Amino acid sequence: GSSWSSRTSCLPFSGGFSAAARSRIVSSSFLLLETLFSTPELLLVTAVCVLLLAVGLVGNTLTVLVVRLHRDLRSTTYLYLCSMAVSDILILLLMPVDLYKLWRYRPWLLGDVTCKLSQFVSEACTFSSILHITALSVERYLAVCFPLRAKVLVTHAKVKGLIGLLWAAALLSAGPVFALVGVEELEDGGGSECRCTQYALSSGLLGAMMWLSNLYFLVPLCCLSLLYGLIARKLWHRRHCAHRDRANRQTVKMLAVIVLAFVLCWLPFHVGRTLFSVSLSSSPHMYTVSQYFNLVSFVLFYLSAAINPILYNTMSSRYRLAVRGLLGLAAGGAGSRGAFPFLRRAV
Repeated sequence: GSSWSSRTSCLPFSGGFSAAARSRIVSSSFLLLETLFSTPELLLVTAVCVLLLAVGLVGNTLTVLVVRLHRDLRSTTYLYLCSMAVSDILILLLMPVDLYKLWRYRPWLLGDVTCKLSQFVSEACTFSSILHITALSVERYLAVCFPLRAKVLVTHAKVKGLIGLLWAAALLSAGPVFALVGVEELEDGGGSECRCTQYALSSGLLGAMMWLSNLYFLVPLCCLSLLYGLIARKLWHRRHCAHRDRANRQTVKMLAVIVLAFVLCWLPFHVGRTLFSVSLSSSPHMYTVSQYFNLVSFVLFYLSAAINPILYNTMSSRYRLAVRGLLGLAAGGAGSRGAFPFLRRAV
């Protein structure tokens, strides 16, 4: 997904610019959206985002319900996925604020609390999802490579406690956002705007948060690459083994696709930020390219919050059966109670 540095006027810049130049860049960056993107382009982005909002809210709500209501999906893996679904729901509920900002960023009429809180929740949920994906991948690594040790280390109580710690770490990491963004009056008389504060620019807080955001992407990416490489090697050497390994392969395959979707949704954001930093000292064409990357990352941010239930439904027959049972679509119209005894035999 994206974060404050591409979805708000708090766009990144290289450290060599003066404070006055940085201030002009920040205060004018979203003004460029008004002339750079045509109304049809903004209408297309809005239509896609509204579709993602509907699909994502339905899918993630179903994920929470099936995990909460049915014992067959209360494995530790699905506890993580349920918590991630809650995070995605919160992100999607904030979409109207971002769409409002995309169309009418000034004057800002929603108040300082909305400005700060929307950015904080969005950033915290993004950090939380990254931490959940990493923790879940570590768990799968233990389950595949050290199954006996995993039975001792990975229990429902411990996983629930770990999920609480992951949320606490995400909220703490996002805390500086309250000082990073706020509603400020523009010097040119253009009214108020929800943007990076002058304090964030002068204190170095913006640069620190950019480093933190990069670390939250690059460190998990390196860890996930290593973990799934080790898992793949282990499963390859045991490819003719028991049913447990076949079930592990299916679970790992689903999680690997989730990780791939996460990387693809985040990558344009980081590419766009890099291009933006370069564009400030190069041609206007490069700046235009970077802004289109930012618009793409805006859409992909919400795609990342909506796509996971679709992946679960595509790759997990247990999840598919659980949703069908919840919606009363089980074979013969028997409803959810009759459908779920078969889940224990599904992969």
